[in-house]
Amino acid sequence: DVSELEELRARLNEKWASQRGHLTLLALLVRAIVLAVRDFPQVNARFDDEAGVLTQHAAVHLGIATQTDGGLMVPVVREAQLLTLWQLAAEIARLSAAARDGSAKPEELTGSTLTVTSLGPLGGIATTPVINRPEVAIIGPNKIVERAVFVPEGAGGERIEKRKLMNISISCDHRVIDGWDAANFVQAVKRRIEAPMGLLA
Repeated sequence: DVSELEELRARLNEKWASQRGHLTLLALLVRAIVLAVRDFPQVNARFDDEAGVLTQHAAVHLGIATQTDGGLMVPVVREAQLLTLWQLAAEIARLSAAARDGSAKPEELTGSTLTVTSLGPLGGIATTPVINRPEVAIIGPNKIVERAVFVPEGAGGERIEKRKLMNISISCDHRVIDGWDAANFVQAVKRRIEAPMGLLA
C-alpha cells in the first residue's frame, strides 16, 4: 500500500522541491530497498559463473534499468546506502539523463551489485524482471493501481477505502538466494514502504 508513501512524497515536494529538487517515487522505493539490504546482504552480490565465486558487497551499487533510444542501459548509483533521499533522486535523474543522451561514462554503466527495473505507469501490475548478471537479484516495482481495500476501524470493525496499491516483483539466482529469503526481503521492503517516515532517517 503506497498511499501514505505518495502522500509523504507530495508533502516533501511541496515543502522542499524548490530548494532540494524534486523527490521521485523511485528514490523512495530505492531507499526502502537499500535499507532492507542491511538485513538481507545475500541479495547484494555478484556470482562469477566461470570461477564459481560468490562475492557479497557491503556497498550497494544500485543499477537503475533505463530505456534509451539505443536500448536498455543500466547506469549505476554508487554507494546508494550513503545517499539521502534527495541525493538519490538527483543521482537517479542525472544518470538516467546521461544514459538517454549518450553522455554516460563507461564507469557509470558497470559494477552494479543489485538492479531495480520499473516501467512506472507504462508497466503492468506484475512482471518477471530478468537478472542483470553477474548480479543475483533484481527488484521490479510495478504500476500503481487504485483499489477498494478493507481498512480496520475501532471495535473490530472495517470500512472500505480507496487505496493506492503496487506489487513488487523479484527475480533471483536460486543457486545463491532461496525463495524464502527472497520473499522475506520483499516483505522487508514492503514494511518500509508502508511506514514511510522511516525512510527519512
